[in-house]
Amino acid sequence: MIAIVDYGVGNLFSLKCSFAAIGVEVQITCDREILEKADGIILPGVGAFDDAAKKLRESGIADLLRQLVEKGKPLMGICLGMQLLFDESHEYGVHEGLGIIKGKVKCISEFAPAEYKIPQIGWNLLRFPKPSPLFKYIKEGDYVYFVHSYCACECDDAIIAYTEYGAKITAAVQYKNVFGCQFHPEKSGEVGLKVLKAFSEMREGRLC
Repeated sequence: MIAIVDYGVGNLFSLKCSFAAIGVEVQITCDREILEKADGIILPGVGAFDDAAKKLRESGIADLLRQLVEKGKPLMGICLGMQLLFDESHEYGVHEGLGIIKGKVKCISEFAPAEYKIPQIGWNLLRFPKPSPLFKYIKEGDYVYFVHSYCACECDDAIIAYTEYGAKITAAVQYKNVFGCQFHPEKSGEVGLKVLKAFSEMREGRLC
């Protein structure tokens, strides 16, 4: 069973439907016991970084997630959920993240040429600088769907995929049993479903 964290910020219905399409049981929850029993955890997110980070801290979910990943529980953040995994975000100020993966989150405009529109919206291809079990069912050059104005940086060791938007933009990261996708697997058709399938097969202490 995969647990999708419900903390008031996220596209939960689309994720649930995507997992259902590949025959994977999911529960949308913020219950500690269910999160502890889950085979893997999805941290979704849309909206403002600071607001989402505060909700995770005030609910106690932030501390719980850090404890579970320390024990080897697979965790994947999606879009804002991925950004929250990092040390800090520079979205309208400097705001503290979960600190699970070393790095920062900054506006795409700091990297892409001025003529590129922000936010980045649409289908972009993936490049793989290193292998990852998250992408075992897809190939380099496959297209996925992005909607974002901010991206992860200063995290080169963790990058497992990037896309090209006038510059290299971090598309996915991995640190041990923790993964992050800046793109939306649940909106990325068959390719996205294959990413979710790969994550669903991971288990504590075994990443396939």
